[in-house]
Amino acid sequence: MLIDLRSDTVTRPTPAMREAMLRAPLGDDVLGDDPTVNELEARFAALVGKPAACFVPTGTMGNQACIRAHTEPGDEIIAHEESHIVVNEGGAPAALSGCMIRVLRTPFGQFGASDVAAAVRGNDQHYPVSKLVVLENTQNRGGGSVWDRAAVEAIAALARSRGMKMHLDGARLWNASVASGVSMADLVAPFDSVSCCFSKGLGTPVGSCAAGDAHTMARVRRFRKMFGGAMRQAGVLAAACIHALDHHVHRLADDHANAKRFAVAVAGIPGITLDRQHRERGGVETNLVFFDLGPAFAADAATLSERLRQRGVLMLPSGPRRMRAVTHLDVTREQCDAAAEAIRECA
Repeated sequence: MLIDLRSDTVTRPTPAMREAMLRAPLGDDVLGDDPTVNELEARFAALVGKPAACFVPTGTMGNQACIRAHTEPGDEIIAHEESHIVVNEGGAPAALSGCMIRVLRTPFGQFGASDVAAAVRGNDQHYPVSKLVVLENTQNRGGGSVWDRAAVEAIAALARSRGMKMHLDGARLWNASVASGVSMADLVAPFDSVSCCFSKGLGTPVGSCAAGDAHTMARVRRFRKMFGGAMRQAGVLAAACIHALDHHVHRLADDHANAKRFAVAVAGIPGITLDRQHRERGGVETNLVFFDLGPAFAADAATLSERLRQRGVLMLPSGPRRMRAVTHLDVTREQCDAAAEAIRECA
């Protein structure tokens, strides 16, 4: 059996989740009468403490519909250069919203209010309008790091003082909540909108939700339609998300424990060190493990990835000599140990 540590998106629905999908009552969500979608949206809105929510197919669509809801063409977004909306969403802010992105370059994919203040444009007809600040929690390319609440609140206060909105890419916000012990609603409180993925970590095959105030979500719903994301009998997918909320959130702590155990084992292999972001933040925080292959390690990342594949372990390079491993509900503690041993054999 393969040990798949490529991503927490590789999970497959459990038998109980498939049964929930099979039995879901359905309607036409575009017409607003799919009861399962309506239930999911109400539950998600309550979970994150917002008045309204909208079910979308993907996290990218959730982010992009929210960006479009908050901006107009020619506006500028402030975000980290390593954020998902910059690196992994195909240039969508430019293509779909006509927005520029002013990127911040700070450690671990995180930044402070002073960084935002320095990036905000002045009121001049020559400049784009600074309209939106986007944060990512957990920060994927920052090692799955969890944002400090005080830092987020300071950024939000600065943004409000400059007339800007705040959007949270909360693809793995479930992990941030479990790791920090802070509720989803408290983590989302400083933001005008949020998008969370049920297909990252929670084991659903498809689905994300965006949430915010009623006006913003009405615009998100319109742009969901414009972007091709409005679905009909979507309750069959929403049912999987409801099942995940009921059964798969609290168990994320197991993934975090497995990631920490795997990281300790890998860091003990000659020639390998945990990535700087883990070392300087006190270790692995959630379910993402990044490690570097030093000069003493014979293989580069691409070569190690292929050697591991031949041993039944799937893992992706994250740079020429950098690897990323992601724990999830389809990977056991024993498999994490076996994966670390496979890396040792490749040394």
